[in-house]
Amino acid sequence: MKTIAVLGATGSVGTQALDVARSRGYKVDLISAARNVALAESLAREFSVKYVAMADEGAAKSLALSLKDTDIKVFSGNEGIEEAVAKSEAETVVNSILGCAGLLPSLAILRSGKRLALANKESLVVAGDIVMAEARARGAVILPVDSEHSAIFQSLAAGKKSEVKRLILTASGGPFFGKTREELRSVTLADTLAHPTWKMGKKITVDSATLMNKGFEVVEAAHLFDIPSERIKIVVHRESILHSAVEYIDNNVIGEFSVPDMRMCVQYAVDYPERFPSASLPLDLAKLGKMTFAEVDHEAFPLPSLAIRAKAEGGAMCAVMNAADEVAAEAFLEERIRYSDIAEVVIGAYERMPDARLAVSLSDILEADRAARSIAESIIKEISH
Repeated sequence: MKTIAVLGATGSVGTQALDVARSRGYKVDLISAARNVALAESLAREFSVKYVAMADEGAAKSLALSLKDTDIKVFSGNEGIEEAVAKSEAETVVNSILGCAGLLPSLAILRSGKRLALANKESLVVAGDIVMAEARARGAVILPVDSEHSAIFQSLAAGKKSEVKRLILTASGGPFFGKTREELRSVTLADTLAHPTWKMGKKITVDSATLMNKGFEVVEAAHLFDIPSERIKIVVHRESILHSAVEYIDNNVIGEFSVPDMRMCVQYAVDYPERFPSASLPLDLAKLGKMTFAEVDHEAFPLPSLAIRAKAEGGAMCAVMNAADEVAAEAFLEERIRYSDIAEVVIGAYERMPDARLAVSLSDILEADRAARSIAESIIKEISH
Protein backbone atom coordinates (compact mmCIF):
# COMPACT_ATOMS: atom_id res chain seq x y z
CA MET A 1 0.00 0.00 0.00
CA LYS A 2 1.40 3.38 -1.03
CA THR A 3 1.29 6.26 1.44
CA ILE A 4 0.78 9.78 0.10
CA ALA A 5 0.30 13.29 1.46
CA VAL A 6 -1.90 15.88 -0.23
CA LEU A 7 -1.18 19.57 0.24
CA GLY A 8 -4.06 21.81 -0.81
CA ALA A 9 -6.43 18.91 -0.18
CA THR A 10 -9.62 20.99 -0.29
CA GLY A 11 -8.89 22.56 -3.70
CA SER A 12 -9.76 21.29 -7.17
CA VAL A 13 -6.64 19.16 -7.79
CA GLY A 14 -6.39 18.14 -4.14
CA THR A 15 -9.91 16.70 -4.08
CA GLN A 16 -9.16 14.80 -7.29
CA ALA A 17 -5.95 13.46 -5.75
CA LEU A 18 -8.00 12.15 -2.84
CA ASP A 19 -10.41 10.55 -5.35
CA VAL A 20 -7.42 8.66 -6.71
CA ALA A 21 -6.43 7.64 -3.17
CA ARG A 22 -9.91 6.20 -2.67
CA SER A 23 -9.95 4.29 -5.96
CA ARG A 24 -6.37 3.01 -5.67
CA GLY A 25 -6.44 2.34 -1.94
CA TYR A 26 -3.56 4.66 -1.06
CA LYS A 27 -3.05 5.49 2.60
CA VAL A 28 -3.10 9.27 3.25
CA ASP A 29 -1.18 10.36 6.35
CA LEU A 30 -1.10 14.15 5.84
CA ILE A 31 -3.42 16.72 4.31
CA SER A 32 -3.19 20.49 4.29
CA ALA A 33 -5.70 23.25 3.62
CA ALA A 34 -5.90 27.01 3.89
CA ARG A 35 -8.94 27.69 6.09
CA ASN A 36 -11.77 25.29 5.20
CA VAL A 37 -12.09 23.72 8.65
CA ALA A 38 -15.25 21.70 8.01
CA LEU A 39 -13.93 19.96 4.91
CA ALA A 40 -10.46 19.46 6.41
CA GLU A 41 -12.03 17.77 9.44
CA SER A 42 -14.21 15.54 7.26
CA LEU A 43 -11.22 14.45 5.14
CA ALA A 44 -8.97 13.95 8.16
CA ARG A 45 -11.51 11.60 9.72
CA GLU A 46 -12.28 9.77 6.46
CA PHE A 47 -8.64 8.97 5.73
CA SER A 48 -7.56 8.59 9.37
CA VAL A 49 -4.60 10.88 8.74
CA LYS A 50 -1.84 11.44 11.27
CA TYR A 51 -1.34 15.12 10.48
CA VAL A 52 -3.30 18.11 9.21
CA ALA A 53 -1.64 21.44 8.42
CA MET A 54 -3.72 24.61 8.10
CA ALA A 55 -2.14 27.70 6.56
CA ASP A 56 -4.47 29.96 8.56
CA GLU A 57 -3.57 29.91 12.27
CA GLY A 58 -7.13 30.66 13.40
CA ALA A 59 -8.42 27.79 11.29
CA ALA A 60 -5.77 25.50 12.78
CA LYS A 61 -6.93 26.31 16.33
CA SER A 62 -10.55 25.67 15.38
CA LEU A 63 -9.67 22.39 13.69
CA ALA A 64 -7.60 21.22 16.67
CA LEU A 65 -10.67 21.68 18.88
CA SER A 66 -12.86 19.78 16.42
CA LEU A 67 -10.38 16.88 16.33
CA LYS A 68 -9.61 16.76 20.06
CA ASP A 69 -11.27 13.33 20.28
CA THR A 70 -8.62 11.92 17.88
CA ASP A 71 -4.83 11.48 17.86
CA ILE A 72 -4.51 13.68 14.76
CA LYS A 73 -1.88 16.40 15.20
CA VAL A 74 -2.74 19.81 13.75
CA PHE A 75 -0.03 22.18 12.49
CA SER A 76 -0.45 25.84 11.55
CA GLY A 77 1.13 28.40 9.24
CA ASN A 78 3.86 27.95 6.65
CA GLU A 79 6.31 26.57 9.17
CA GLY A 80 3.69 24.10 10.34
CA ILE A 81 3.18 22.80 6.80
CA GLU A 82 6.94 22.28 6.44
CA GLU A 83 7.14 20.52 9.82
CA ALA A 84 4.23 18.25 8.90
CA VAL A 85 5.92 17.34 5.61
CA ALA A 86 9.08 16.39 7.48
CA LYS A 87 7.11 14.15 9.89
CA SER A 88 4.98 12.51 7.21
CA GLU A 89 5.83 8.93 6.22
CA ALA A 90 4.45 9.43 2.71
CA GLU A 91 6.59 8.29 -0.20
CA THR A 92 4.95 10.90 -2.45
CA VAL A 93 3.60 14.33 -1.60
CA VAL A 94 1.09 15.91 -3.99
CA ASN A 95 1.58 19.68 -3.80
CA SER A 96 -1.62 21.27 -5.11
CA ILE A 97 -1.46 24.43 -3.00
CA LEU A 98 -2.64 27.43 -5.01
CA GLY A 99 -0.24 30.20 -5.98
CA CYS A 100 3.12 31.34 -4.66
CA ALA A 101 2.19 29.88 -1.26
CA GLY A 102 3.17 26.47 -2.65
CA LEU A 103 6.84 27.39 -3.19
CA LEU A 104 8.24 26.84 0.31
CA PRO A 105 6.31 23.56 0.75
CA SER A 106 7.81 22.31 -2.55
CA LEU A 107 11.31 23.03 -1.23
CA ALA A 108 10.42 21.32 2.06
CA ILE A 109 9.24 18.20 0.19
CA LEU A 110 12.48 18.02 -1.79
CA ARG A 111 14.57 18.45 1.37
CA SER A 112 12.61 15.67 3.08
CA GLY A 113 13.69 13.18 0.40
CA LYS A 114 10.11 12.47 -0.67
CA ARG A 115 8.88 12.34 -4.25
CA LEU A 116 7.25 15.61 -5.26
CA ALA A 117 4.10 15.23 -7.37
CA LEU A 118 3.93 18.84 -8.49
CA ALA A 119 0.59 20.46 -9.23
CA ASN A 120 1.72 23.88 -7.97
CA LYS A 121 3.21 25.43 -11.11
CA GLU A 122 4.12 28.63 -9.24
CA SER A 123 6.96 26.77 -7.51
CA LEU A 124 8.78 26.66 -10.84
CA VAL A 125 7.43 29.93 -12.22
CA VAL A 126 8.56 31.95 -9.20
CA ALA A 127 11.82 30.17 -8.33
CA GLY A 128 12.44 27.47 -10.91
CA ASP A 129 16.24 27.72 -10.84
CA ILE A 130 16.28 27.35 -7.06
CA VAL A 131 13.76 24.48 -6.98
CA MET A 132 15.51 22.50 -9.71
CA ALA A 133 18.93 23.09 -8.09
CA GLU A 134 17.52 21.75 -4.81
CA ALA A 135 16.14 18.68 -6.59
CA ARG A 136 19.49 17.98 -8.25
CA ALA A 137 21.40 18.45 -4.99
CA ARG A 138 19.10 16.05 -3.15
CA GLY A 139 18.73 13.56 -5.98
CA ALA A 140 15.00 14.15 -5.56
CA VAL A 141 12.30 13.18 -8.02
CA ILE A 142 9.76 15.70 -9.37
CA LEU A 143 6.81 14.19 -11.23
CA PRO A 144 4.55 16.76 -12.93
CA VAL A 145 0.82 16.57 -12.26
CA ASP A 146 -0.28 19.27 -14.73
CA SER A 147 -1.82 17.41 -17.67
CA GLU A 148 0.48 19.14 -20.18
CA HIS A 149 3.69 18.39 -18.33
CA SER A 150 2.64 14.86 -17.50
CA ALA A 151 2.04 14.36 -21.23
CA ILE A 152 5.49 15.73 -22.10
CA PHE A 153 7.15 13.62 -19.40
CA GLN A 154 5.52 10.50 -20.83
CA SER A 155 6.32 11.46 -24.44
CA LEU A 156 10.00 12.07 -23.64
CA ALA A 157 10.34 8.33 -22.98
CA ALA A 158 10.28 7.83 -26.76
CA GLY A 159 13.75 9.29 -27.36
CA LYS A 160 16.91 10.86 -25.99
CA LYS A 161 17.06 14.46 -24.79
CA SER A 162 19.59 15.24 -27.54
CA GLU A 163 16.98 14.13 -30.09
CA VAL A 164 14.29 16.58 -28.92
CA LYS A 165 13.55 19.35 -31.41
CA ARG A 166 10.83 21.16 -29.45
CA LEU A 167 8.00 20.72 -26.99
CA ILE A 168 4.41 21.33 -28.05
CA LEU A 169 2.12 22.62 -25.29
CA THR A 170 -1.56 22.36 -26.11
CA ALA A 171 -4.07 24.92 -24.85
CA SER A 172 -7.84 24.65 -24.85
CA GLY A 173 -7.99 28.32 -25.77
CA GLY A 174 -10.36 28.97 -22.86
CA PRO A 175 -13.85 30.41 -23.26
CA PHE A 176 -12.75 33.31 -25.48
CA PHE A 177 -11.00 31.55 -28.35
CA GLY A 178 -11.56 33.48 -31.58
CA LYS A 179 -12.48 36.78 -29.91
CA THR A 180 -10.59 39.93 -30.84
CA ARG A 181 -8.91 42.24 -28.35
CA GLU A 182 -11.79 44.70 -28.81
CA GLU A 183 -14.45 42.03 -28.23
CA LEU A 184 -12.72 40.96 -25.02
CA ARG A 185 -13.39 44.36 -23.45
CA SER A 186 -17.04 43.45 -22.86
CA VAL A 187 -16.75 39.90 -21.47
CA THR A 188 -18.10 39.27 -17.96
CA LEU A 189 -16.94 37.30 -14.93
CA ALA A 190 -19.57 34.63 -15.63
CA ASP A 191 -18.31 34.35 -19.23
CA THR A 192 -14.75 33.95 -17.96
CA LEU A 193 -15.57 31.16 -15.50
CA ALA A 194 -17.34 29.08 -18.16
CA HIS A 195 -14.38 26.93 -19.23
CA PRO A 196 -15.21 24.68 -22.22
CA THR A 197 -13.47 21.47 -21.12
CA TRP A 198 -11.86 21.56 -17.65
CA LYS A 199 -13.43 21.97 -14.22
CA MET A 200 -10.91 23.94 -12.15
CA GLY A 201 -10.69 26.45 -9.33
CA LYS A 202 -11.76 30.02 -10.12
CA LYS A 203 -8.26 31.55 -10.18
CA ILE A 204 -6.89 28.90 -12.55
CA THR A 205 -9.98 29.28 -14.73
CA VAL A 206 -9.30 33.02 -15.01
CA ASP A 207 -5.67 32.29 -15.93
CA SER A 208 -6.88 29.85 -18.56
CA ALA A 209 -9.18 32.50 -20.02
CA THR A 210 -6.31 35.04 -20.32
CA LEU A 211 -3.87 32.27 -21.40
CA MET A 212 -1.63 33.39 -18.53
CA ASN A 213 -1.83 29.79 -17.37
CA LYS A 214 -0.24 28.68 -20.63
CA GLY A 215 2.54 31.22 -20.17
CA PHE A 216 3.20 29.78 -16.72
CA GLU A 217 3.30 26.31 -18.25
CA VAL A 218 5.97 27.38 -20.74
CA VAL A 219 8.17 28.52 -17.85
CA GLU A 220 7.41 25.35 -15.90
CA ALA A 221 8.24 23.11 -18.87
CA ALA A 222 11.49 24.97 -19.54
CA HIS A 223 12.64 24.26 -15.97
CA LEU A 224 11.31 20.71 -15.67
CA PHE A 225 12.74 19.47 -18.94
CA ASP A 226 15.74 21.82 -19.29
CA ILE A 227 14.55 23.16 -22.65
CA PRO A 228 14.85 26.86 -23.68
CA SER A 229 11.45 28.57 -23.71
CA GLU A 230 12.06 29.53 -27.36
CA ARG A 231 11.79 25.80 -28.22
CA ILE A 232 8.37 25.45 -26.62
CA LYS A 233 5.41 25.99 -28.95
CA ILE A 234 1.87 26.71 -27.74
CA VAL A 235 -0.89 25.33 -29.97
CA VAL A 236 -4.62 25.78 -29.36
CA HIS A 237 -6.43 22.43 -29.24
CA ARG A 238 -10.06 22.97 -28.31
CA GLU A 239 -10.96 19.38 -27.52
CA SER A 240 -8.26 18.94 -24.82
CA ILE A 241 -7.55 15.35 -25.87
CA LEU A 242 -3.90 15.67 -26.95
CA HIS A 243 -2.50 17.00 -23.70
CA SER A 244 0.90 17.93 -25.15
CA ALA A 245 3.60 16.40 -27.31
CA VAL A 246 7.30 16.20 -28.11
CA GLU A 247 8.66 16.80 -31.61
CA TYR A 248 11.92 14.99 -32.32
CA ILE A 249 14.66 15.96 -34.75
CA ASP A 250 13.39 13.41 -37.30
CA ASN A 251 10.06 15.33 -37.27
CA ASN A 252 8.17 12.52 -35.55
CA VAL A 253 5.73 13.90 -32.96
CA ILE A 254 4.95 11.77 -29.92
CA GLY A 255 2.00 12.86 -27.78
CA GLU A 256 -0.27 11.67 -24.96
CA PHE A 257 -4.01 11.38 -25.62
CA SER A 258 -6.71 10.87 -22.99
CA VAL A 259 -10.00 12.30 -21.79
CA PRO A 260 -9.49 15.51 -19.78
CA ASP A 261 -9.25 14.12 -16.22
CA MET A 262 -6.62 15.27 -13.72
CA ARG A 263 -7.00 12.03 -11.77
CA MET A 264 -5.00 10.26 -14.47
CA CYS A 265 -2.09 12.66 -13.97
CA VAL A 266 -2.12 12.24 -10.20
CA GLN A 267 -2.22 8.45 -10.44
CA TYR A 268 0.60 8.38 -13.00
CA ALA A 269 2.81 10.56 -10.76
CA VAL A 270 2.19 8.44 -7.65
CA ASP A 271 2.48 5.03 -9.34
CA TYR A 272 5.36 5.86 -11.71
CA PRO A 273 7.12 3.95 -13.23
CA GLU A 274 4.26 1.44 -13.05
CA ARG A 275 0.79 1.74 -14.55
CA PHE A 276 -2.46 0.43 -13.11
CA PRO A 277 -6.13 0.51 -14.15
CA SER A 278 -7.69 3.93 -13.70
CA ALA A 279 -11.11 5.15 -12.61
CA SER A 280 -11.01 7.65 -15.48
CA LEU A 281 -13.05 7.05 -18.61
CA PRO A 282 -11.35 5.45 -21.64
CA LEU A 283 -10.78 7.54 -24.76
CA ASP A 284 -13.09 6.68 -27.67
CA LEU A 285 -11.47 8.21 -30.76
CA ALA A 286 -14.31 7.21 -33.08
CA LYS A 287 -16.85 8.87 -30.81
CA LEU A 288 -14.64 11.95 -30.59
CA GLY A 289 -14.69 12.17 -34.38
CA LYS A 290 -12.14 14.93 -34.92
CA MET A 291 -9.52 17.10 -33.28
CA THR A 292 -8.67 20.68 -34.25
CA PHE A 293 -5.56 22.84 -33.82
CA ALA A 294 -4.90 26.56 -34.23
CA GLU A 295 -2.31 29.26 -33.57
CA VAL A 296 -2.50 31.50 -30.50
CA ASP A 297 -3.65 35.08 -31.14
CA HIS A 298 -0.88 36.89 -29.26
CA GLU A 299 -2.45 40.31 -29.86
CA ALA A 300 -5.70 39.36 -28.12
CA PHE A 301 -3.84 37.27 -25.51
CA PRO A 302 -0.48 38.97 -24.77
CA LEU A 303 0.39 37.24 -21.50
CA PRO A 304 2.01 34.04 -22.88
CA SER A 305 4.49 36.24 -24.78
CA LEU A 306 5.25 38.08 -21.55
CA ALA A 307 6.00 34.75 -19.85
CA ILE A 308 8.48 33.78 -22.56
CA ARG A 309 10.13 37.20 -22.19
CA ALA A 310 10.23 36.89 -18.39
CA LYS A 311 11.89 33.47 -18.56
CA ALA A 312 14.53 34.83 -20.94
CA GLU A 313 15.24 37.91 -18.79
CA GLY A 314 15.60 35.76 -15.67
CA GLY A 315 16.13 36.87 -12.10
CA ALA A 316 12.79 37.48 -10.40
CA MET A 317 10.93 38.62 -13.51
CA CYS A 318 8.75 35.49 -13.57
CA ALA A 319 8.00 36.03 -9.87
CA VAL A 320 6.97 39.62 -10.62
CA MET A 321 4.68 38.43 -13.41
CA ASN A 322 3.12 35.75 -11.21
CA ALA A 323 2.58 38.08 -8.24
CA ALA A 324 0.93 40.73 -10.40
CA ASP A 325 -1.29 38.10 -11.98
CA GLU A 326 -2.40 36.76 -8.58
CA VAL A 327 -3.40 40.28 -7.52
CA ALA A 328 -5.10 41.07 -10.84
CA ALA A 329 -7.02 37.77 -10.96
CA GLU A 330 -8.26 38.30 -7.40
CA ALA A 331 -9.37 41.85 -8.23
CA PHE A 332 -11.23 40.56 -11.28
CA LEU A 333 -12.94 37.81 -9.27
CA GLU A 334 -14.01 40.52 -6.81
CA GLU A 335 -15.24 42.54 -9.83
CA ARG A 336 -12.97 45.49 -9.03
CA ILE A 337 -11.52 45.42 -12.56
CA ARG A 338 -12.61 44.20 -15.98
CA TYR A 339 -11.26 41.13 -17.77
CA SER A 340 -9.34 43.33 -20.20
CA ASP A 341 -7.64 45.09 -17.26
CA ILE A 342 -5.91 41.90 -16.09
CA ALA A 343 -3.21 42.00 -18.78
CA GLU A 344 -2.80 45.76 -18.25
CA VAL A 345 -2.11 45.23 -14.54
CA VAL A 346 0.32 42.34 -15.09
CA ILE A 347 2.26 44.00 -17.91
CA GLY A 348 2.24 47.36 -16.09
CA ALA A 349 3.72 45.88 -12.89
CA TYR A 350 6.27 43.96 -14.93
CA GLU A 351 7.44 47.08 -16.77
CA ARG A 352 7.83 49.01 -13.51
CA MET A 353 10.24 46.46 -12.00
CA PRO A 354 13.19 46.06 -14.45
CA ASP A 355 15.68 45.68 -11.59
CA ALA A 356 14.02 42.41 -10.56
CA ARG A 357 16.00 40.69 -13.30
CA LEU A 358 19.08 41.11 -11.08
CA ALA A 359 17.59 38.99 -8.25
CA VAL A 360 19.53 35.85 -7.38
CA SER A 361 18.61 34.52 -3.94
CA LEU A 362 15.29 33.22 -2.65
CA SER A 363 14.99 36.25 -0.36
CA ASP A 364 15.52 38.54 -3.38
CA ILE A 365 12.77 36.73 -5.25
CA LEU A 366 10.32 36.85 -2.34
CA GLU A 367 11.02 40.57 -1.90
CA ALA A 368 10.33 41.14 -5.61
CA ASP A 369 7.10 39.17 -5.17
CA ARG A 370 5.99 41.49 -2.35
CA ALA A 371 6.94 44.63 -4.29
CA ALA A 372 5.10 43.45 -7.42
CA ARG A 373 1.92 42.85 -5.42
CA SER A 374 2.05 46.39 -4.06
CA ILE A 375 2.64 47.87 -7.51
CA ALA A 376 -0.18 45.78 -8.99
CA GLU A 377 -2.58 47.09 -6.34
CA SER A 378 -1.50 50.64 -7.17
CA ILE A 379 -2.23 50.06 -10.85
CA ILE A 380 -5.67 48.64 -9.96
CA LYS A 381 -6.44 51.81 -7.99
CA GLU A 382 -5.36 53.91 -10.97
CA ILE A 383 -7.64 51.91 -13.25
CA SER A 384 -10.57 52.08 -10.83
CA HIS A 385 -10.41 55.85 -10.68
